[in-house]
Amino acid sequence: MSTNATQGCPDASAAQSANKPLDVVCVGAAIVDVPLQPVSKDIFDNESYPLEQISMTIGGDAINESTIISRLGHKVGLMSMVGKDVVGDFILDHCRKEGIDTQGMKLREGVNTSINVGLVTADGERTFVTNRNGSLWKMGIEDVDLGLIARGRLLSLASFFNNPRLNNDALVRIFKVAKSAGMVITADMIKPRLGETFDDIAEALSYVDYFFPNCDEARLMTGEDDIECVADKILSYGVKHVVIKIGKQGVFIKGQDGQKVIVPAMKGIIAVDTIGAGDNFASGFITGLLEGKSLVECGEYGNVAASLAITSIGATTGVKSRDLFDRQLAHYKQQYA
Repeated sequence: MSTNATQGCPDASAAQSANKPLDVVCVGAAIVDVPLQPVSKDIFDNESYPLEQISMTIGGDAINESTIISRLGHKVGLMSMVGKDVVGDFILDHCRKEGIDTQGMKLREGVNTSINVGLVTADGERTFVTNRNGSLWKMGIEDVDLGLIARGRLLSLASFFNNPRLNNDALVRIFKVAKSAGMVITADMIKPRLGETFDDIAEALSYVDYFFPNCDEARLMTGEDDIECVADKILSYGVKHVVIKIGKQGVFIKGQDGQKVIVPAMKGIIAVDTIGAGDNFASGFITGLLEGKSLVECGEYGNVAASLAITSIGATTGVKSRDLFDRQLAHYKQQYA
């Protein structure tokens, strides 16, 4: 496997984005998670099921990314929609505490802010129980102020398919504004909620510079099994770089120029809770882009952020500070020295 991907990423450099008030604009979900841990399949066989942990935490791909990127030292604006309710207030208060710009947040009357109940097993795997009538499902293009997008150097679509009403046409409108402003575009994904395919978002995909699916999602969506064939299929949609998370192996990166590399995962990590691991990976990778790092270094940043995330309950509790991240990064570097 080639390990040539060491050049910097000039399209994400600060030089092209002078005088912008934000480093990143994150578009997507801002909700609350209630992780229940640990649970097993016999949870419904018991009248009472005591747990070690029940807590209300910040959740949703866009607010997770916004939180971690802010803690890593960069200016972030969150563009999402919440209801005018107690849960929405909880989210806005979190943003204020974390220094996240909320000018792009939409508050809507008559909408319940989404709450996800996460069923987390003893080995850290999880299933979400979601509310189909909550803000996550109801957010649409009308909740996105297109005039606020160009404030950032980079636009992150936190996940394709997570907000079903942000379909291909809506995303193309958002991405065109970003590209007109010279922004780099990154995107993650979840498994489609309504049976969508990559063909359904083909035009939107063509705008994406860095795409972060995990291997299961990518195999499902492409119908391919070999990881390089998976990557080639995604690149055929016009994505500039595909960054496939391959679990304990790390991450596989391939670009339109054919350059490819596997960046290994951090060793010796025991997963406690995998909720938000992908969002943390994306946050680390984006941080690398903002700091002009090479593709390999961006992958390392992503792997380190994910390693911290999965050792703590909740999506945003692992990466507590830039200092902690830098210490973990130094430890990672020592593992592969």
